[in-house]
Amino acid sequence: MKHKFDEKSKHKLDNPQRRELLPPERTLLLLGLKEGDIMADIGCGIGYFTIPAAEIVGESGKVYAVDVSEYMLQDVGNKVEEGGLTNVEIMLTDGSMPGLEHAGVTFAFTSNVLHEIEDAAGFISDIKGLLAEGGRLAVVEWEKIDSDFGPPKDHRLGREDLAKLMVAAGFTNISLVDLGENFYGIIAW
Repeated sequence: MKHKFDEKSKHKLDNPQRRELLPPERTLLLLGLKEGDIMADIGCGIGYFTIPAAEIVGESGKVYAVDVSEYMLQDVGNKVEEGGLTNVEIMLTDGSMPGLEHAGVTFAFTSNVLHEIEDAAGFISDIKGLLAEGGRLAVVEWEKIDSDFGPPKDHRLGREDLAKLMVAAGFTNISLVDLGENFYGIIAW
């Protein structure tokens, strides 16, 4: 059984320790998000990356905040409203992503989600199908190590395993991004 995050613990998703270990704006810039991108933040949770992404892509870009939890998306909606952001669209999903296949997604992003997905290979393939020509998939996951926070080590998805899933999905270019000792990033196109 895959490790699933309990949405009632959403307060853990934004705290000083996480901001130090995985600063959202810096992480997105390291992964290559840029002004004008059309981003799908898949499994956006409370909008930890959604809000800084909206600022990075600017008015010429757009961010789709996608999640299976209406409870989490309420936080995103509040933050979007408080920030006066006009380039964020919130999407509640059942795990599929209808509506995004024609959105021109140039940057699909998912952070600490794949280790929770039963069919990670299928999920990655589905995301690849959403991408516009030349679009990129950026993934942040937990390093496969023992730590005092995050999912148990045996529930984590190692770098090599994730890279193999991306190749199997048809990505031909894969690049590893160093995000510190607790997380890693992979960009595929």
